[in-house]
Amino acid sequence: MLAQYMQVAVLARLACEGARVALVVLAVERTGSAGFGGALVAALLVPSIVAAPLAGALADRVRHRRLFHAGCLGCYGTGLTVIAGLIGRAPAPVVLAVAGMAGCCTPLLTGGLTSLLGDLLPPTALVRAFSLDAVSYNLAGITGPALASVLAAAAGPATAVVALGAAATAGGLLVLALPLKPRPGPRAAPHHAGLGATTALLFRDPPLRSLTWASGVGQLGIGALPVVCVLLATHYRAPWAAGGLMTAMALGSLTGSLAYAWRPWGTRRPERTVATMLLATGVPLAAVPWMDSATAAAGGFAVAGWCTGPLFAALLAGRDRYAPQGARTQVFTLGASIKSTFAAGGAVLAGLWQAAGPGSLLLAVAACQAAGAVLGVALLHGHRTRADRPPPKSSAKR
Repeated sequence: MLAQYMQVAVLARLACEGARVALVVLAVERTGSAGFGGALVAALLVPSIVAAPLAGALADRVRHRRLFHAGCLGCYGTGLTVIAGLIGRAPAPVVLAVAGMAGCCTPLLTGGLTSLLGDLLPPTALVRAFSLDAVSYNLAGITGPALASVLAAAAGPATAVVALGAAATAGGLLVLALPLKPRPGPRAAPHHAGLGATTALLFRDPPLRSLTWASGVGQLGIGALPVVCVLLATHYRAPWAAGGLMTAMALGSLTGSLAYAWRPWGTRRPERTVATMLLATGVPLAAVPWMDSATAAAGGFAVAGWCTGPLFAALLAGRDRYAPQGARTQVFTLGASIKSTFAAGGAVLAGLWQAAGPGSLLLAVAACQAAGAVLGVALLHGHRTRADRPPPKSSAKR
């Protein structure tokens, strides 16, 4: 069962990550404007942040989940294919509108898919499953842009975009094979939390608010790293470091996720694991400003990345454990939206403060990890009310 799910997850997330590169390359080829390519990527990403809460609320209410998730993957894939045909041939607002519509499906390709694991697998298998799900994000982040570049060079950027759309659509077809039983009818269905109630839960419920806001503050620093890496490449006079440092971090995260899947720890209190690994992530990043070469800096980034592997797996496990049954997908998509918002804010702040230099910015990134850890521990104080407490997992249908 996990193998079937992983096929879907890898295909969907590969399409998401690769599209960001392929669309820019196609825009430059057809229009000569990298700015329009950036606008396309923004049109694909920004709606996903805004639509995430609504997409999660709908996913928690729809009865036939296989059809719903397959439809979302198919719409995303079709959207990419349509964009490939429209760029340079249709008015820019039309192309951007299609990208925005496709972007609205993105939350169901990321956090929405992850939320299905709780219904596909028994509780004893979930820790390993979430670790491997984190691996799917790592693999997509590493191979998606590379695959898009190779396809664009070999067969043309339009073909690359269409191929990525086909991958998403294929993932949608594979969703139909997952054994997700239809939910009961309205009279027999469990209580579904409204969007407002789920949002309040992220502020009121101690474990969920700890996971949500600690990881968000940490992501504020992580979002700044692409800007920091470009500055470090100039500082070290090593052009490869602009992308190489982030690749080192991604590879570290991949190995960390695999290690956590092989031998997980802290599974009883995943929120404490998240806080611990946030602090651990900041330590090697804080040491990089004192390293005298780009190679040594890459080692620091790899160690920091290793720590984010268990962090992300524990975050996913915690969301599943503490989310009420009627709001599981909403918790996943809302949490992902909050992290994305913090990451975008970090990128903007790094761009505004780049004059401070890469060393100062890296220390600020590390400080965000430490602040997230401290905040996570502080937000654990309090008691879960009866309304906050999800029903026992053993009662959930598997």
